[in-house]
Amino acid sequence: MLNSSWLWGVVFSLTVSIAMAQPVAGEDRAAEPFSAESLRLAADYLKDRNGHAMLVYYRDNLVFEEYFNGWSADKPHRLASGTKSFSGAMLAAAVQDGLLKLDEKVVETISEWKDDSRKSQITIRHLLSLTSGIFGGSTREPSPSYARAVMVAGAKFWPGQRFQYGPIPYQVFGELMRRKLADKNESVEAYLRRRILDPIGLQPSRWVKDEDGNIHLPNGAIMTAREWAKFGLLIRHQGKWQDRQVVPAKVLQECFVGTGANPYYGITFWLGSVGRPPKDLIMAKGRETQRLYIVAALELVVVQFAETDQFNEGQFLKRLLVE
Repeated sequence: MLNSSWLWGVVFSLTVSIAMAQPVAGEDRAAEPFSAESLRLAADYLKDRNGHAMLVYYRDNLVFEEYFNGWSADKPHRLASGTKSFSGAMLAAAVQDGLLKLDEKVVETISEWKDDSRKSQITIRHLLSLTSGIFGGSTREPSPSYARAVMVAGAKFWPGQRFQYGPIPYQVFGELMRRKLADKNESVEAYLRRRILDPIGLQPSRWVKDEDGNIHLPNGAIMTAREWAKFGLLIRHQGKWQDRQVVPAKVLQECFVGTGANPYYGITFWLGSVGRPPKDLIMAKGRETQRLYIVAALELVVVQFAETDQFNEGQFLKRLLVE
């Protein structure tokens, strides 16, 4: 496991360097948070554990790209639960568009829950921070459809009391969005594409759908590493793509605040690595080591694909970042 004090020190010192260094003509304003050797060490660590891809973007430039174990740049990969973070961006867009509010009660749209003492108190914030009290469901079985998720969602705890990971709350959010968009005759998939994916030129290779034709929000995205990196760059720039503010930064920032039930999970994003994480590390994280790392303080976005359960996040980051 990564020594938390060491990594806190690395990130703090690098962040201070970026903030305080006086620019000199013709000279970089801060040292790179990696070296050729550290990139190689991190890549080899991933490769040896059935890694498939590693991409590193620094100050928006692709500075490292390598594929392993039969993978290639044009070969799409499942994101698994790395898909979940797209819902955070879609949520921010929906707030901006006046479709909903973060602390709006889900029952205002999912009226079937009105007679349940616990579910009637769940807000959208609770739902996507996985603190709604709803049992998350299995991550190893197919996700229920949107409609089915609403039916099977059982609230074992009061909202805010417990963090429970799983796909069901995301599929409930899908049904909520479907109903919000119904009078506009727009599907959840079409809305996600129009508001998030198309503005940044992100083209998924495929998106798994349920029996009703709705995209799986917790785990359905399949795309290449470079495509996923576009989303990481959008998040690094607080919802801005080139000169366009795609989603409001203020709302997006709400996604990066942990809860009392789990300080390391915000709204659809993981916050930090194992243990006490480096400041500003944000992750989209999928089963068997799909990762999108975003460290705004270091101007860094990292994509990795793999199929392994023999991976240690701390060890990877320790190799990647220089002291």
